Amino acid sequence: MALIKECRGKSPTHGNDCWFAENATIVGDVTMGNQCSVWFSAVIRGDVNSITMGNKVNVQDGAVIHCTFEKTKTILGNNVSIGHNALVHGCTVEDNVLIGMGSIVMDDCYIESGSIIAAGAVLKEGTHVKSGSIWAGVPAKKVKDMSPELFEGEVMRIANNYLKYSGWFKE
Repeated sequence: MALIKECRGKSPTHGNDCWFAENATIVGDVTMGNQCSVWFSAVIRGDVNSITMGNKVNVQDGAVIHCTFEKTKTILGNNVSIGHNALVHGCTVEDNVLIGMGSIVMDDCYIESGSIIAAGAVLKEGTHVKSGSIWAGVPAKKVKDMSPELFEGEVMRIANNYLKYSGWFKE
């Protein structure tokens, strides 16, 4: 069973049909929608500020979601995939976004819907990613616009696959 812990009088809550790996950690002021999954060794720490996640969000193995005390909250929309070992910190991510493996999204970043943050990318504090764009590099910069094929083949495919994968563990 995942470590789900109260902190400063707030306990994590979640919607229906969610799945949490046995060694996932979810702490404090965390609110999740329906059909979310939190994978092995992932950490969601709502100890210093709030973390709000929409429906069908997957937080993959080793990822960390956190915020900054009395400064930044983390808000994730619907259908968001947080890749393996990514760090998502004190930012806002709209719907239908893929944050790639090992990427870092810092405080006050704003990622509009239908975007991809490539594996290993580092979004510096305050970066604004416009809808339908792909960002990569260190520091991350826009590299191209999203095509409909890439949107369906990556953003939607990965989100749907993680819903399917979590179902394997609910049986």
